[in-house]
Amino acid sequence: MSAHTTPETSGTRYPVTKTDAEWRAQLDPQEYQVLRQAGTERPFTGEYEDTTTEGVYACRGCGAELFTSTEKFASHCGWPSFYDPKQSDAVELLEDDSLGMRRTEVRCASCGSHLGHVFEGEGYPTPTDQRYCINSISLTLRPAQA
Repeated sequence: MSAHTTPETSGTRYPVTKTDAEWRAQLDPQEYQVLRQAGTERPFTGEYEDTTTEGVYACRGCGAELFTSTEKFASHCGWPSFYDPKQSDAVELLEDDSLGMRRTEVRCASCGSHLGHVFEGEGYPTPTDQRYCINSISLTLRPAQA
């Protein structure tokens, strides 16, 4: 089993780079634990799990636009779920063998922040048959202009 890598240990270069001290100054401890150390917020506790507000979900770490409310759906899994990112290159997908199972980690392609995981073939009635299971704490909702 391979160890889970953090953005700082992945070896990948991202357009938005900050030192660990800069990330710690910008993010509160829970945000840092999820975004920079690949943690997970508790299910059914995130602010966006049931949100139906129209708008764009951006990375809390760097502000890159990642998902839209158009692709968000109610999966009732405990975290916000999307069936596709806003742009195919907005997120980075990495194999994750932590926790003794194979999963696909989702990271922000701009800063490498951990967002959550994507799952396929679960039978949700979505166009892609995918569920991007994303931590609310990794996102900031920018409501659409009225």
